[in-house]
Amino acid sequence: MIKTYTKFLINGFIKSFLNVFFVMMCLVLILNILKEIEFFSNKEVNSLYPVYLSIMNSPSIIFEMFPFIFLITTQFFFLKLFNNDEINIFKYSGLKNIKIVQILSLVSFFIGILIITLFYSMSSNLQHYYLQIKNEFSKDKLYLAVINKNGLWIKDVVEDKISIINSSKINSNFLTNTFITTFNKDFDLVRSIMSDKIDIKNNEWLIYDATIFEDNISKKVDLITFNSNFDQKRMESLFSNLSSLSLLRLIDLRQNYKSLNYSTTDVEIQIYKIITYPLFLVLMTILSSIIMFNTKKTNSKILKIIIGLSLSIGIYYINNLFNVMGATEKIPIIISVWTPIIGLFLINLIMLVNINEK
Repeated sequence: MIKTYTKFLINGFIKSFLNVFFVMMCLVLILNILKEIEFFSNKEVNSLYPVYLSIMNSPSIIFEMFPFIFLITTQFFFLKLFNNDEINIFKYSGLKNIKIVQILSLVSFFIGILIITLFYSMSSNLQHYYLQIKNEFSKDKLYLAVINKNGLWIKDVVEDKISIINSSKINSNFLTNTFITTFNKDFDLVRSIMSDKIDIKNNEWLIYDATIFEDNISKKVDLITFNSNFDQKRMESLFSNLSSLSLLRLIDLRQNYKSLNYSTTDVEIQIYKIITYPLFLVLMTILSSIIMFNTKKTNSKILKIIIGLSLSIGIYYINNLFNVMGATEKIPIIISVWTPIIGLFLINLIMLVNINEK
């Protein structure tokens, strides 16, 4: 009998999850289409372009919404159980409330594993192509910056001159061991610059102790300026869109950042976030289950949903606060990632004590 109820709970929860997921996906897709239509309003493109790009961008947004989706899924699942009086049937058959929570937690965990292994891999790849396509219509399409095992590479275009910049290390607002090669619009070599210290705080770079190769002549200069579209702030923002990278690519990027002496904080936070995601989703399911059991005697469905939404919003902002504190290095990354999870776990643990009496 218990096995029958277990199968019923698993199937019911998965069905509720798919329904909520489908509704949220449709809402996100519609909002994305409207946003893309506005973006392409002054551009000559195929009318289906906004839809195409929205399909590519929506999964990455949905990935961020999964904690909210799991909370809503659990609420609607229990509302159905309460409406059909099935929760009392379980109770009279010997299936305790804590057992129901355990079953839903296991289902949430396995769905969470699928989310980080399959869904996130898909969404990050789609996001990568989405950004590539959007970049073609962006004012920044002439500029490019990437980090790989060979260091930082920048393509910069200023006044019809193309500069290829390679630097082995970044330290705050300074580039070290840097080589700049500049071409004209016909790709004829104009000059090359070597330097161990370049200040990129502003768009007018300060190049110290430079060696300049120009017209087959080499000369040393104590200080020269170099106009660029990049400054320190823009350089940092180029590497902030980590949602377009799979977990394996994030791990590789962390190694590349370390070799450049570039801060790995944002990358590590993203890695920890993905790894701990299934656990966080389980905790959201448990929290929502506890809310529903504690409000079982409350007739107002809207009140139950409002309580759940309020808690999910509160948890989102608390979690985001710790992520920001970790990203700005005000607290260690481990603390910023694990404090919200441990806090939520302890709250759930305390509230689960008397769950069978509800």
